[in-house]
Amino acid sequence: MNEELQRLFNRLIEIEHVSTTLYLAMSAYMGKENYTGMANWLRLQSNEERAHLLKLIDFVVDKNGTVELTAVPAQPSNFGTPLETFQKVLEHEQFVTNSYRQAYNYAIQVDPQSAVIIQDFLREQIDEEAQTQTIVDRLILAQNQPSALLLLDQELGQRQAAG
Repeated sequence: MNEELQRLFNRLIEIEHVSTTLYLAMSAYMGKENYTGMANWLRLQSNEERAHLLKLIDFVVDKNGTVELTAVPAQPSNFGTPLETFQKVLEHEQFVTNSYRQAYNYAIQVDPQSAVIIQDFLREQIDEEAQTQTIVDRLILAQNQPSALLLLDQELGQRQAAG
């Protein structure tokens, strides 16, 4: 693994590490606000990002690279309304997609094998963004109506852990 590719993978590891803690902080906040379904959805999302983190770490190790885990910045404890929270999730997922896209564009030129794992994550980002966009759209439709928010919260609480 060349130095630039190793740096690139360590940056993706850092992004997934931040994602894990961000969604965990959001989950705790939603739980505190009694949106237990949204808290559940975000907790499972945090777990999914941790799985991505571990997959990237394993890949770097398997390629005889060096994993450099950096300190994760502190996360906020207040994320606003459910709509504001999920808008932040959507913005973050778009940032993640863009980061993977840039990584792929480099990797495909220098190491097509490494590009394959990045392409897998890029493929998954399509679903991540679409799911989050649907939640944001539905929260906009709910217009802070308590009954609509509680119904959506209940629906999001039905999410099960993947695999």
